[in-house]
Amino acid sequence: MRFRTFLRHVREGFKNIFRNGWMTIASVGAVTTTLILVAVFLALVLNLNEMAKSIEDDVQINTMIDLTATEDDIIELGDKIEQIEGIDSVSFSSNDDELQKLIVSMGEEGEAWHLFEQDNPLNHVYIVRALVPEDTERIASEIAEFNYVDQVNYGKDVVEQLFEFNKYARTIGLALVIALVFTAIFLISNTIKITIMARSTEISIQKLVGATNGFIRWPFFIEGLLLGVLGSIVPMAVILGGYYYLYTNFNDQITFSFVEMLPFNPFAWQLSLMILGIGAIIGIWGSVMSVRKFLKV
Repeated sequence: MRFRTFLRHVREGFKNIFRNGWMTIASVGAVTTTLILVAVFLALVLNLNEMAKSIEDDVQINTMIDLTATEDDIIELGDKIEQIEGIDSVSFSSNDDELQKLIVSMGEEGEAWHLFEQDNPLNHVYIVRALVPEDTERIASEIAEFNYVDQVNYGKDVVEQLFEFNKYARTIGLALVIALVFTAIFLISNTIKITIMARSTEISIQKLVGATNGFIRWPFFIEGLLLGVLGSIVPMAVILGGYYYLYTNFNDQITFSFVEMLPFNPFAWQLSLMILGIGAIIGIWGSVMSVRKFLKV
């Protein structure tokens, strides 16, 4: 396509936006309404996904070392653990470290445990993290087979339920976003179809004088793109404004360590590009689907 022809299509696309008046407003309104819902779900899904990832990354395998193990035995056990496939990190925590953690975690009640500092009954521990959280159970099973392993703890039942919940939450969130996008495509395609019906005679004349389908389709392609982009502006402003308010006023008040909102920057840029891209796709696809039937003369 020549550059001059492309500019002609762009001009026609812009003219169609202003020429159709109320139908343009209706199309932009349809995109805006749906994209606000899409943007809300996207913001929720992205934050829930980050929270789920944070929780999964916190899953660790506490390998309690047998009290009879010598220093050489402990070093040999650590080497074996590091050789397991899928290990991200292995760190050693002495029984003194474990005792201090226990004292701190129990608050005032933990003061009584200072009595055991001279005769510590706790195990040395290897803290193991999997490269992929879903490999935690497999790695824990392999570690349990090694010599001088007294006990392996990773909260099996809780971890399995956590992974299952995260999988379903991500799937459902993605399905809802896709469903809303298709709803938006349906709405805008029907709205654009009405505007194209008013120009069906013009399209027929262009076909009869030899215009190709591509030549006729391009202005509508540009028009749909513009409608999608225009329909994205309000959702971006509404969602980002609301998110900024929540982030600045409520994020610091969240008491759970694993519940934390994504930082406004770069989240704002990521969400804006996603909404803009979805809006453009909705507009283009809706326009292309609408004009297709009128190209058959």
